[in-house]
Amino acid sequence: MTTYDWNRQRPSGMPSHRYRDVHDRVDVPLTERDWPTRRLTEAPLWVPVDLRDGNQALAEPMDPERKRRFFALLVAMGYKEIEVGYPSASQTDFDFVRLLAASDLAPPDVTIVVFTAARRDLVERTVESVRGLRNPVVIHLYTATAPTWRDVVLGHSREALKDLVLAGALDVLELSEGLPDVRFEFSPEVFNLTEPDYVLDVCDAVTALWEATPERPVILNLPATVEIATPNVYADQIEHMHKNLARRDSVILSVHPHNDRGTGVACAELAVLAGAQRVEGCVFGNGERTGNVDIATLALNLHAQGVDPMIDFSDIDEVRRTVEHCTRIEVHPRHPYVGALVHTAFSGTHQDAIRKGFAEHRARAAAQGRAASEIDWRVPYLPVDPADLGRTYDEVIRVNSQSGKGGIGYVLEREHGVVLSREREIAFGRTVQRHADATGTEVSAAELGTLWERFAQGESGEG
Repeated sequence: MTTYDWNRQRPSGMPSHRYRDVHDRVDVPLTERDWPTRRLTEAPLWVPVDLRDGNQALAEPMDPERKRRFFALLVAMGYKEIEVGYPSASQTDFDFVRLLAASDLAPPDVTIVVFTAARRDLVERTVESVRGLRNPVVIHLYTATAPTWRDVVLGHSREALKDLVLAGALDVLELSEGLPDVRFEFSPEVFNLTEPDYVLDVCDAVTALWEATPERPVILNLPATVEIATPNVYADQIEHMHKNLARRDSVILSVHPHNDRGTGVACAELAVLAGAQRVEGCVFGNGERTGNVDIATLALNLHAQGVDPMIDFSDIDEVRRTVEHCTRIEVHPRHPYVGALVHTAFSGTHQDAIRKGFAEHRARAAAQGRAASEIDWRVPYLPVDPADLGRTYDEVIRVNSQSGKGGIGYVLEREHGVVLSREREIAFGRTVQRHADATGTEVSAAELGTLWERFAQGESGEG
């Protein structure tokens, strides 16, 4: 018997030795984990950061009209807490917050979040921007805490940086005095690369200074600013904080994953299992480098598991059009849930399964005397009913050279009302296959009708 050669791969020659495993940089002191056995049973608090984090990642940042349109979309979808800008860093952002204060764009139950670095003049400018807002306000303070950022960017020791954070937190407390409905948020930027003991100490010091209580909790937001590990490592980091934070009942534990390794969604889902209550991200994952976590995908993943996402995606194409207009970035056709092709099958075996699934779904509905939209969804290859997202079934099965007789028959019946016997379906399928192979292009419903007319005439001896 031949032994399989597990060493058939040869070294790439890439300088991988220059990089360190995350476990060499962050050792999470967690020996027992609860998150692997938990299930997602309810939606976290979603906080879109498209108008701040997403906006600062755009080659052409949003102008006032686009910001207004994006904000109106977020409100219409049902988001109750929205980060609207970095007022101390941009006049456009400052002016937008002032617009919210002077208008009725923001319903009174929507919390407005503004972002600032831990520097007194920046905090002062931020507080100035929100004065007069009738909405609840969150002032979001951030400082990078990871060793490389402390050493290379900020030039501070652990102790000196903690002093800087606490000075900024004190500035927020003092300068916001008198605002009628204000709460505080702190982000230790690059949390996922910060020593667990240090970040815990800094966060506890901030919640103590801000006098966090269950009635007025502090948001501690723990970003994977640059994604550097598998999602289980981030989950361990979140669970360690969840289990060891002082005043835990007075803290809303939040996460802010990025997508540098392509696993931002997985990081967020495992983080919620690990104790996170709030998720910051962008609607379709826009953001710096490879993007922020995609909160539309997160929400619709819950929907597909029978959990109400608490956000309305019932007209997902309008959401997509608005986001594309505001960001000037097109959504990829294979983007989860919203892409133009995510509900489309070209493959013959997939088409056959979907066709049979639709038929079985209708039969079950009829047997129960209920509408098809009211019964459990279990159509192969379609994890959610496209109608839930405001889409029709017209694009589910499309025809090209990869398609089979079942898909061809389905489109012919749907678009032209022609129902074929199995024998005629096989014969006509061969005709369509030859045409598709010859042209190398997709066969539209109209072309399919023309091909059918020719085929039927040939059967009858006409022409």
